[in-house]
Amino acid sequence: MGTISCVSNLANLSRNSISWSSSSSVSSLSIFRNPIPISRSFDFSSPMAAASLQVSASTSTGKAMVGLNDLLIVGPGVLGRLVAEKWREEHPGCQIYGQTVTTDNHDELLSLGINPLLKESKTDQKFPYVIFCAPPSRTPDYPGDVRLAALSWNGEGSFVFTSSSAPYDCNDNGPCDEDTPTVPIGRSPRADNLLRAEKVVLDFDGCVVRGAHFYWLHKGTVDARPDHILNLIHYEDAASLSVTILKKKLRGRIFLGCDNHPLSRQEVMDLVEKSGKFDKKFEGFTGTSDPLGKKLNNSKTRKELGWEPKYPSFAHFLGVSE
Repeated sequence: MGTISCVSNLANLSRNSISWSSSSSVSSLSIFRNPIPISRSFDFSSPMAAASLQVSASTSTGKAMVGLNDLLIVGPGVLGRLVAEKWREEHPGCQIYGQTVTTDNHDELLSLGINPLLKESKTDQKFPYVIFCAPPSRTPDYPGDVRLAALSWNGEGSFVFTSSSAPYDCNDNGPCDEDTPTVPIGRSPRADNLLRAEKVVLDFDGCVVRGAHFYWLHKGTVDARPDHILNLIHYEDAASLSVTILKKKLRGRIFLGCDNHPLSRQEVMDLVEKSGKFDKKFEGFTGTSDPLGKKLNNSKTRKELGWEPKYPSFAHFLGVSE
């Protein structure tokens, strides 16, 4: 039997993968076809890089001065790296830092022009722009980690936390938007963890974007009901939405990321089969009693931010009609 399991290392996710959540608290999917084009090298000895590395006037500390558009990415996986790429397009002279738990991918980050920082390293350096993209699966204290990230923000630009749609109190395949009430604390440990992390962000006057968490679909059958609604967003669109929020320098807001075209699990697989673009054989769903999902709509987010996705629907991405 095939399984759906969490991808803890998003950096290893390729665009040949089909990914979604089988959890009742998260129903999101993202599909990519080609290798992610974020391997462009960045020469730290170039005039552009040198211009952004300003030396502090305080010779006693010897610290590098943080630039006005410098960005700290906590959790520079697939989403974080796309954010870095789009941010550099907007601010070509900036420095981008990526905070990680281990040094495993530091060489790769350097090749992408991202300065790696270890989470355990102690520093009083603060940044004008901070985005938290790390999943809750690798830490026993997610709200605590978010607080540490907030303390790295100097309060001048933006602080953005990428959350999930899990906190919305809707699991009957019904409509859900930015104003839908959240799950009461105490009902769901997963939702509790996210809501407490979000509260930290809002207490620091940062912004939250609720949207997709990514999972891996394996070949075979899945013990989940086919009528569960999934809410979809492409990684590139999730990154562009995050960058848009960062640039707006908003305070204390909650936004929602999705493509406004929710589909059932079965509808998703029917579109994949119709496209003929994926060679993985999926046999079907076997579940009948697991919880349903929610139909997300982020029209308010789009109107306020002036943002639209590059891929308006999953069918559009695949190049087929719904």
